Amino acid sequence: MSDTVPNATPDIRLIAVDMDGTFLDPDHALPHNFDAFLDSLEERGITFCPASGRQYHSLFAQLGERAGGLDFIAENGAYVLQGTQEVSSTLMDDDLVRRIVTRMREYSTEGGNIGVVVCGKESAYIERTDEAFHGETTRYYQKLKVIDDLLDWPDDGILKVAVFDFDGSEHGVAPILEEFGDEGRVVVSGKHWVDFMTMQTNKGAALRALQSALGVTADQTMAFGDYLNDLELLDAATHSYAMANAHPQIKARARYEAPSNAENGVVSTVSRVLGLGLH
Repeated sequence: MSDTVPNATPDIRLIAVDMDGTFLDPDHALPHNFDAFLDSLEERGITFCPASGRQYHSLFAQLGERAGGLDFIAENGAYVLQGTQEVSSTLMDDDLVRRIVTRMREYSTEGGNIGVVVCGKESAYIERTDEAFHGETTRYYQKLKVIDDLLDWPDDGILKVAVFDFDGSEHGVAPILEEFGDEGRVVVSGKHWVDFMTMQTNKGAALRALQSALGVTADQTMAFGDYLNDLELLDAATHSYAMANAHPQIKARARYEAPSNAENGVVSTVSRVLGLGLH
């Protein structure tokens, strides 16, 4: 990985960015110059795409009045949209979802301090309601319903199962979910979050679907990430950047390094590479 930027200004048409730990600051807020940044990209005909493990509805709400003009990779690639129009979605088998929920309940009785989120297109669903877990889920899920039994969710297509481990996901609940590793993918998406999705689901596959829909190549794509669920996203873009605060595996995979999310690293790097004049 190089900490430099390309010598010549590349022909960029699509910029895909992870949100937490990458585009958002440490307080989960948008960059101070977000509107000016989007204005500059629009003037140059560049598509901006949040690429997150977050729920689509949560991303759309956070981005406010600008959201309708953006593209989205949500739920770690399980749901891809241009504005409000679906590009692709990858749904889990309902029986597998129920078996995972059942195993997570067993893990809880064995001492695991976890909460489970069943993530559908229309809403996310939880049954654990204490303030500590509910506070973590409302941060990431704009549409969230508490139901009595996670094995009996409303009529909805399920995109993924997310688990919050209060004791740390990578060495806690993630190995337990690997018991289902022959049937889907276990992705550590944060210090406390781990996602289970179909084998085909990842941010890279989603980015390639969006590239196809837009008629954009990997050479015309920039991507930024910080955590393990961003590995495939970086692979799908020639101009791939790891944040300075990124996981070591992300730094090893990316072509370049950007300043940390605390330093507005995405905006400052894009501005420097494309000559936007933003700071």
